[in-house]
Amino acid sequence: MSSRGTVRPPSRPGSARRPWWGDVDLLLVGSALSLSVIGMLLVWSATASRDDLTGGDPTAYLVKQATNIVIAAGLGAVMACTDRRWIRLWAPVIYGGAVLGLVLVFVPGIGAVVNGSRSWLQVGGLSLQPAELAKLGVVLVMALLFAERTEGAMRRTVRSSDVLLALACAAVPATLILAQPDLGTLMVLIAIVLGVLAVAGVRLAWLVGLVAAGVTAIVVAVSVGLIEEYQVLRFEAFTDPGLDPRGAGYNTVQARIAIGNGGVLGQGLFHGTQTQAGFVPEQHTDFVFTVAGEELGLLGAGLVVVLLGVLVWRCLRIARRTDDLFDRLAASGVACWFGFQAFQNIGMSLGIMPVTGVPLPFVSYGGTALFASAMAVGLLVAIDRRSAPPVVVARSRAARSR
Repeated sequence: MSSRGTVRPPSRPGSARRPWWGDVDLLLVGSALSLSVIGMLLVWSATASRDDLTGGDPTAYLVKQATNIVIAAGLGAVMACTDRRWIRLWAPVIYGGAVLGLVLVFVPGIGAVVNGSRSWLQVGGLSLQPAELAKLGVVLVMALLFAERTEGAMRRTVRSSDVLLALACAAVPATLILAQPDLGTLMVLIAIVLGVLAVAGVRLAWLVGLVAAGVTAIVVAVSVGLIEEYQVLRFEAFTDPGLDPRGAGYNTVQARIAIGNGGVLGQGLFHGTQTQAGFVPEQHTDFVFTVAGEELGLLGAGLVVVLLGVLVWRCLRIARRTDDLFDRLAASGVACWFGFQAFQNIGMSLGIMPVTGVPLPFVSYGGTALFASAMAVGLLVAIDRRSAPPVVVARSRAARSR
């Protein structure tokens, strides 16, 4: 469980007392916090006039999302303060907890069905979505598996047995998520698995074979009726939104109208005609990007896209600069997670991706998704603040070779 290959920069006078936050990637944390604040305002605007959601209190969701942000910031800070060697030790626990949660959603009285998917745990007044934690669990356990098997055998190549074991670990939560069914989260999970495998050095034949197997599995699932009818209709409406404009295609049509209303500068926060009239379903969660498009316009929506791009860029930068295999795979997995999920969410609002019901990272309303994303950012901070800059690593290696 050692973190081989990571060399700390030489200490400088007074550096021993330097606080941990002195090495935090401000662009990474700043983009996540900025997205959270923007998301809180968008959620507030999308719900303020919806008495059916707020019970007559226009600030209800503002208070809820602000509370979620505070809790998420605390979880992220705890993860950032934790030594990454301890994170490696806790990886199986996080993965196991996520799998247990995915099993419990099928237990009567505990699991709850929301929007046709049995993906929620109801414990008193608390609602949790274990599939969000499963994303982090799969990232950590796959990174740990490849790191342990390659470091333990003192080799750099990935064997077929390593790939099969990693796929088996990912298949457990994937199967449970498919059974809910939650196709959006399943697609994100597949993107994470493919990204980690690619960075781990798996042969191209494996990746092509997995994509082919995935397509085949989807075709079989639709053929035997494992996929709900409304989900099939959503995919059909994606290919032709005019096929059922009052049914399966309604969300996409209304989302496009809302974004088109925004123009360059937008109609102003709390002044979007589609948003305030409640024409776009699930606008504070899955379709929150349409609020940005209508009320903040091209500039505001563009800012959200730029911040998401910065978030993914910093994830990839952290993955590139570390010499530790676990760290590199974990950071790459988080980058695939944030990148694909953002593309999927924004894409379904623009009509270029099917409606699958995934939240926009750090922007959509919801506690579990925000908590998992904040923990992922904390993980990246923990990795980055202990990774030496490449020039320091090179100098240290040169000094040892003399």
